Amino acid sequence: MVSRGNSPNLYASVFETLPTRHENPTMQRRHFLSTVAAVAAMSVPTITMAQTDTRPLRIIVPFPAGGSTDMVPRNLQDVLGKLLGQPVIIENKAGAGGSIGMSEVARATDGLTFGIATLSTHGVNPAVYAKLPYNATEDFVGVTEIVKAPGVIVINPKLIPAKNFAELVAYLKANPGKVSYATPGNGTIGHMWGAQFIKSTGVDMLHIPYRGAGPAINDVLGGQVPVYFDQVASSLPHIQGGKLRAIAVSWNERLAVLPDVPTYAEAGHPELNDPSWFGLVAPKNVPAEQVARVQKAVTQALQDPAVKKRMDAQGLYPSGTSSEAFTRQIASEVQKMKVVATSANISVN
Repeated sequence: MVSRGNSPNLYASVFETLPTRHENPTMQRRHFLSTVAAVAAMSVPTITMAQTDTRPLRIIVPFPAGGSTDMVPRNLQDVLGKLLGQPVIIENKAGAGGSIGMSEVARATDGLTFGIATLSTHGVNPAVYAKLPYNATEDFVGVTEIVKAPGVIVINPKLIPAKNFAELVAYLKANPGKVSYATPGNGTIGHMWGAQFIKSTGVDMLHIPYRGAGPAINDVLGGQVPVYFDQVASSLPHIQGGKLRAIAVSWNERLAVLPDVPTYAEAGHPELNDPSWFGLVAPKNVPAEQVARVQKAVTQALQDPAVKKRMDAQGLYPSGTSSEAFTRQIASEVQKMKVVATSANISVN
C-alpha cells in the first residue's frame, strides 16, 4: 500500500522552520540541510507490505508415506515452495485412522502448520468414532480442496471369475455371506464404501478389517481376500499390471486412466458415484491472511503442467476451491457420513 500523507499545510509548516538571516552561517547551513532532509522524507511514498516468512511451512499427512494421501502434497511440494518463497516440509504422522496427525494439526499455534484432510479424517471419523481428539468442524478452517479422488471396487480375478459389475453382483448373490471384502480397518472410508455397496446391491458380504491399507491390499493381491474398496490412485498400478480387476469407479464419467471401466451410475447405482477427496486445512487460530496466501499458492500450483501431468497419471483430479467452500464441504460430509454410519450400524469405540 502506498501512502504519501502530504498536504500543502504540512509543507508550509516545514518551510516556516527554515533558517533566518539573523542566524550565524554555520547554524543556517545545518538548519537548511536538516529541513531539506525532512521535506525529502515526506515526499518519498511509504510502502507497507507483508514480509515473506522464510521459515518452513509444515504439512502434516495423517497417514503413512506412500499411500494416496501422501501422494497429493508431494506432487505439489516443490512448486508450492517456490510460489510461497519458503520451504515446504511434509511430515507423516499416522495412526488411529488419521486422528493422531489431525489432532496435532488442531493443536498447532505457530501459524505454519497445516494438514491434509481427507474424507476419512473430516467425514468418516466424526461419524463413527465415539471419542475423537479433534472436532472436524470446530477445530479447523478449510484452506482448499486440492483434488477429487475417484473410488474403485477391485477384485482378485484368480478368486472371482466376474468380468463386470453385473457378473460380480450375480456371483455375490449366488454365494451369500461366503465372499469377504478387505478394508484398511473398521470405520475407514473403505468400510463405508463397502457398506454402501452392500445396501445398494442387496448382496451379503463379510467385512475383513485390516490395520491399514498396505496389509489389506497385500492380502487381496496374495489371494486371501477377493474384494477391495479403494481409491483409484493407490490401486491403479495393480490394475494396470493385471493383478487386480477394476469393476466400477465412483466418478461422473469414465476415467482416462481406466477407459474400459464403467462408473457406478452406468452400472445402475448412481448413489455410489461419490468420489473421495483430499484437501488442506489449518488450525482455527491461523490468521485469515495466511490462509488466503496458502490457498492462492495451492490453486496456482495445481495449474502447473508438471503437477497436472502427475495428477492425471495417478487418477487424481485437481480442484482448488475457496476456503469458504471447503469449510462448508467438510460440514456437509460429516453429516452425510453420519447417515451412512447409522444405517450400517458402524461405530468405533
